[in-house]
Amino acid sequence: MPAVLYEVRDKRAYLTLNRPDRLNAINDDMPGEIQAAVQRANEDPEVKVIILRGAGRAFCAGYDLKAFAETENARWSQGPVWDPITDYQAMKSNTDAFFSLWRSLKPTICQVQGYAVAGGSDIALCCDLVVMAEDARIGYPPARVWGCPTTAMWVYRLGAEKAKRMLLTGDTIDGTTAAAWGLVGDAVPVDRLEARVEELADRMAGVPTNQLVMQKLMVNQAFDNMGLHSTQILATIFDGITRHTPEGRWFKDFAEQQGFGPAVRWRDSGRPIPDGGGPIPTV
Repeated sequence: MPAVLYEVRDKRAYLTLNRPDRLNAINDDMPGEIQAAVQRANEDPEVKVIILRGAGRAFCAGYDLKAFAETENARWSQGPVWDPITDYQAMKSNTDAFFSLWRSLKPTICQVQGYAVAGGSDIALCCDLVVMAEDARIGYPPARVWGCPTTAMWVYRLGAEKAKRMLLTGDTIDGTTAAAWGLVGDAVPVDRLEARVEELADRMAGVPTNQLVMQKLMVNQAFDNMGLHSTQILATIFDGITRHTPEGRWFKDFAEQQGFGPAVRWRDSGRPIPDGGGPIPTV
């Protein structure tokens, strides 16, 4: 089954994350399928706007930790000797795939219900516009241990202080707060979410494609001038480091021994992560 569904109608390409039984958690296939779908939409003269959404209860709950953290020798966690370049190459490939939404010549709108957390927030914040349900949650909990947001979009969307507020705590915020802070463009009641996204797409669909492309390139260039690409390189390297620190290995061992659910609950609870690692608690 494809991780991303693709459909075109009414001058829109709909990209739907398609792992609803796992809250659309990111597997090995999803990043490449997102990138391929974005390219397909850009090459289709009938498409004016790209809408990214998630099937089921959530937009995306981040990387599938059941696959990547719970099992021994899983991807994203090397053995006793860590090769940072091997890690960087693999994760940078995913980062570039997510960032195809930002680099897309045609505008992208993200529709968020439920959750856009961890790697799911990376994907959502790569879109030009984000519309959230008021009760949806967005954040980057792996900032507490075992992660650094590789797309680095928090600081570019929020500014330094609020980005630090989110990444030094790993907290999540609801859609209403995210819109008030300027992290996302709009927050609406969940029963208005799809309609609001379609209203924005309607406005864009009436604009010539060349105008859409030029306006988007102009804004993106300003971010490039602020060092977005070099920040992403650093963030992606840091992400690999976080997964191989003593504390990162402690979290991985916790997930292997007790399950990813208890490990994530410990991480997000505010209980301390043992400095330098330590014995795994029984839960």
